[in-house]
Amino acid sequence: MGMDVYGKKPKNKKGEYFRNNVWWWHPLWEYVEYAFPDIAEKVPHAHSNDGDGLGARDAKILAVKLRKNLKDGKVAEYALERQQILDTAKLEHEEAQKQKAISEGKPLEDLKPEPFWAGSYYFSEENVVEFTEFLENCGGFQIC
Repeated sequence: MGMDVYGKKPKNKKGEYFRNNVWWWHPLWEYVEYAFPDIAEKVPHAHSNDGDGLGARDAKILAVKLRKNLKDGKVAEYALERQQILDTAKLEHEEAQKQKAISEGKPLEDLKPEPFWAGSYYFSEENVVEFTEFLENCGGFQIC
């Protein structure tokens, strides 16, 4: 499943269409929620593809704010912190699996790792750059 984000009044090709699968979209929009809650709250259904979105003015404001955070290194800092949290969580997840096996009297060599789903959701500065370029040119957007 993916999020197809269509520009409402695109100025050029970059503003016509932006796409992320769910593994990329959710962390991208979570960053928007974290960094700019005032804008994110205007898109209550951003994590679904039911047609929610922003008008031209708010899309442009979001683009300006994202561009500033990219320039100031805040996006890179967030990406690093997020990865560190995920790395720690993965280790804790693996340790919890071991402790569960021990408490159940199962040998550790028989342990089959359970999926760590949080690590399957990706965030990158490059994706933020692409989304920002879309926002700068879309004239508002709709998530479908």
